Amino acid sequence: MTNTPVLQLDNLHTTINVRDGVVHPVDGVTLHVGRGELLGLVGESGCGKTMTALSILRLLPEGGKIASGRILLGGEDIAQMSEPELRRIRGARIGMVFQDPLTSLNPTIPIGRQVAEPLELHWNDHAGAARLSSATRRDRVIEALTLVGLPRAAERLNDYPHQLSGGMRQRVMIARALICEPDLLIADEPTTALDVTIQHQILELIDDLRTRVGMAVILVTHDLGVVAGRADRVAVMYAGRIAELTDTKSLFGNPRHPYTEALFQALPENSAEHGDTLYNIPGLPPDLLTPPQACRFAPRCRHATDQCRTEEPVLRGDVAGHDYACFHPVGDPEILEPTGGAAMRERGRAPAPPTTDVRYLLTPAVPATADVQQLPTSSAPPTADVQRLPNPAPPTAIPPHRYTPSAPPTPLPLLTIQHLVKNFPVTTGAILQRKVGTVSAIADVSFSVETGETLGLVGESGSGKTTLGRCIVGLETPTSGSVRIDGTELTSLHGKALRQRRQDTHLVFQDTYASLDPRMRVGAIVAEPMVIHGVGTRTQRDTQVRDLLAEVGLPTTAADRYPHEFSGGQRQRIVMARALALAPKLIVADEPVSALDVSIQAQILNLMSDLRRRHGLTYVFISHDLSVVRYLSTRIGVMYLGKLVENGPADEVYRNPRHPYTRGLINTIPLADPWATRAEHDVIKGELPSARNPPSGCRFRTRCPLAQEICTHEEPQMRAFGTTGHQAACHFPLNDSAASAIEPPPASSAVPV
Repeated sequence: MTNTPVLQLDNLHTTINVRDGVVHPVDGVTLHVGRGELLGLVGESGCGKTMTALSILRLLPEGGKIASGRILLGGEDIAQMSEPELRRIRGARIGMVFQDPLTSLNPTIPIGRQVAEPLELHWNDHAGAARLSSATRRDRVIEALTLVGLPRAAERLNDYPHQLSGGMRQRVMIARALICEPDLLIADEPTTALDVTIQHQILELIDDLRTRVGMAVILVTHDLGVVAGRADRVAVMYAGRIAELTDTKSLFGNPRHPYTEALFQALPENSAEHGDTLYNIPGLPPDLLTPPQACRFAPRCRHATDQCRTEEPVLRGDVAGHDYACFHPVGDPEILEPTGGAAMRERGRAPAPPTTDVRYLLTPAVPATADVQQLPTSSAPPTADVQRLPNPAPPTAIPPHRYTPSAPPTPLPLLTIQHLVKNFPVTTGAILQRKVGTVSAIADVSFSVETGETLGLVGESGSGKTTLGRCIVGLETPTSGSVRIDGTELTSLHGKALRQRRQDTHLVFQDTYASLDPRMRVGAIVAEPMVIHGVGTRTQRDTQVRDLLAEVGLPTTAADRYPHEFSGGQRQRIVMARALALAPKLIVADEPVSALDVSIQAQILNLMSDLRRRHGLTYVFISHDLSVVRYLSTRIGVMYLGKLVENGPADEVYRNPRHPYTRGLINTIPLADPWATRAEHDVIKGELPSARNPPSGCRFRTRCPLAQEICTHEEPQMRAFGTTGHQAACHFPLNDSAASAIEPPPASSAVPV
């Protein structure tokens, strides 16, 4: 890495003309990235990260333009280039990896042609050589796809994007971005939609390529753990401006801006250890249509003074290389070179949450300082015959997010799953269909969940978590096995009896925007379950809707608005209000926070914990993020390719995993600690096998570092470890020492992949 900047932004201002005025998504950004350097760009959604990246390539939305400033690429100002000049830059000297590869790749064109396209357009101009022949282009495409780790690259050239997994599609996007050997790679949230194992592989790939070929990388993300172990320097953005800019270890070991500090304190792993309520930053970033003229973080900052509300801080610092825009910096100015875990602990614990019940609803078209609405902590008494939600008070000695009632109301578990199997047929033919195979989505899964517990289900995409959740709430019919809710067998119910029993369960879908009817107002959406089941009169339902919106932290005026008028976190609150409408006993939440940034994620997790305490709810919480699951769950179940491979108390599974797959998942969690190191053989490698043709014996054996001959022929059975209910299905379970450091077996005994 050299100090010569590949790219330099000099006081960059980007504006977007909209119907109501002019938005300022990038407002005076100055930064640079050198050859071989990885610069992390972090912050909440709406802070200007993606728009900064798009401004570099001038890929702005309609009405957008570079208002002022310079974008210097090797001394040339991109801001002053004509469209023909820009086309020679895009894809040739600057590669771009977008957030969603499925929508970025053309579904009608084979991936081989899509990766070759930049070569056809740019190779003459970029390399100064003659046009490449078809055979040479094909060889270079295979070389690029092999370089990014796509299995059997030559055989997949004619595959279409929908035939590839999410991780494979992202590899294709990276290969396409690198095919012309660019000077700069911009990766915009390249791993947001991927599970932790594929995320780790993609980040390792980007990190390896930038060191091998010496290109500069700008990594845009809201995940602090992603940049901790990868970035050389980090820029924290807030409301279109740089709030803090320094090297990675200084930022994580000694953050100086209160916003940076608050982002760290909102991380689930910081509270899971101590049982604390997650710290969340109140409100949302300001509307950039009318940004505040003083410090933009002041309305949300617990350190703000009158000076912050009237004056604008400049980006500067006490020491060279660590700049921040704050009048009242946090941290320690004496720490010049933070070292390891001790420096991380200097950040301290998050402050206690406020005792007042302040609820926020930020309207996108109104500045944040004007739209914080305080709601009453209680509402008017309900009408006598409206079904109300129970409100049990938990014991105060139990950590709030791990609350489990000490005396369950029933002697039986609320949810019991026994030998559950769900197979999906694979058919061929458009009219006369015939079965040609079977997808094994769930394979002989058994577990139970007590009243008031939260069972966290984790595993990679394709492991069967969502299908299991849909079977629990009755949206999928099991092939065989038993699903009992409060002692009633769900699989034997039909018609009216099944609809009536469904009032006890509710599924919170992963995509809140897709699960809310865009043509219905929020009040009608929340009331819909009551309408379907004939609960109450219209007046009573309206009263219930207002109470539910207040319950989840939204003002009653939200009932008259449409889903698109809300942010992602606010839509998740609407979904939770709808889930509570029929006072269910069990809520299945499918990846409810996977698409949210850390501060909004903290708000939703705190909300779910609070609702569980007040209403005695039981959760099945589905996620691929073990750190989130560990924070919220009392028990954790780990699934792999349709099998439940480990199940036990949350802290015990996390600290002392017995199955190699569980340990691999834990080791691929991006930690917000740049000093953390892990052995390479602890990480899960390769792609998940096909559920249509799962491996014989142990389904994890093809990726397991401990696999031996018995794993090929004999399926491991669940066995107990201790008396706490900790179980795992493995022929070679990890013991206490091996759980901390997996050692692979001798090469002679390992089963080849």
